[in-house]
Amino acid sequence: MDALTREPVQTQPRARSRLRVWGMILLCLLVIAAIVWGIWFFPAGSPASKTRDREAGQPIPVVTAVAATKDVPIYLDGLGTVQAFYTVTMKVFVDGPLLSVNFKEGQDVHKGDVLAQIDPRTYQAALDNATAKKAQDEAQLANAKLDLARYQKLIANNYTSAQQADTTKALVAQYTALVQQDQAQIDTARTQLSYTTVVSPINGRTGIRQVDPGNIVHAADTAGIVVITQIEPISVLFNLPQQALPAVAKAMEAGNATVLAMAQDAMGGASRLLDSGTLTVLDNQVDSTTGTIKLKATFQNARHRLWPGGFVSVRLQTDVAKDAVVVPPSAVQRGPRGSYVFLVADDNTAKRRAVTIGYEDDQGSVVTMGLKGGDKVVIDGASRLSDGSKVAVAKPDTGSTGPEQPTAPGTNRQRQGTRG
Repeated sequence: MDALTREPVQTQPRARSRLRVWGMILLCLLVIAAIVWGIWFFPAGSPASKTRDREAGQPIPVVTAVAATKDVPIYLDGLGTVQAFYTVTMKVFVDGPLLSVNFKEGQDVHKGDVLAQIDPRTYQAALDNATAKKAQDEAQLANAKLDLARYQKLIANNYTSAQQADTTKALVAQYTALVQQDQAQIDTARTQLSYTTVVSPINGRTGIRQVDPGNIVHAADTAGIVVITQIEPISVLFNLPQQALPAVAKAMEAGNATVLAMAQDAMGGASRLLDSGTLTVLDNQVDSTTGTIKLKATFQNARHRLWPGGFVSVRLQTDVAKDAVVVPPSAVQRGPRGSYVFLVADDNTAKRRAVTIGYEDDQGSVVTMGLKGGDKVVIDGASRLSDGSKVAVAKPDTGSTGPEQPTAPGTNRQRQGTRG
């Protein structure tokens, strides 16, 4: 009887616990439903979505530019290494104490300038010795010639033997050879003496001095006294893919192979024009390991902006596209069906137009098919457009760049577009 009376008391808390659990589950479902409804009708609660809702049916603001018709230079881009036109390591040819160094580090020197002086006394003595030896042999030669003349007169009167005359004649030939040998010794000694004065063989700029005055220098030294580099003019070596060989050869044959040396910015791109030069050498073979051709350009470098050993971006002009239709690169859009632009019609509607891009750089895209000069294209705001959208043309920012070519061209790249 007691057990029957206690059973309803135990079941009531269990029922309340189940009701509490189901209530919490229902509350969670309601919260999730509210979140889903908010995301669906108010995506992320962003101001852009609210603005889009408010602007539904309104013209889309865009910035436009007019397709220009002009001549566009065609460039090929590469990475180049600056190389001195001439590089000379000034080494000594004789041994001896280095008496003086007659240049300053980083000084511009000219051909024939005295750079250093080695003690010449030993070599001067050798020259004097060779000169004296020649004088001695010349005296003996003169005496032998007189004897030969006397013996020839005596032979004519049969007062001496022919053998005596032949011996004297041989002695004259011997002394003649000795004099010639002495002259060679004099030339050698004079040359050795001249090596004690170190002169510059080229016009250039000296580097860091390798030897100080007072040291003993040797002809076998490998370091030398100083390195002289000619930086005016200067050369740049660079590589291009072998596919560019026909265009490069054609440009060299036409004589208009202009080369631009551009400074590299912190990100490795070309940013500033350093100098303009000409292509002077096209290597006689293709590097089979890399599939590239090596080229050499010469720059006057009057302002010394190119320095040996530095890296520069090189732009080789191979051709000029005459009367090309050019638009800013930002006007060209790309999709699964190829490149296209949005034209702005007279009724301020956007029209999608498939185009073919033949050449493109940071300053402009050459449209070979799909546009004509004077067409108005969208350069900002195209991501929100579709074919037939109403647009409102806004004025471009002051800092925006149109299709005009600047003084120093930027990085170029050649592309072959596809029709959409």
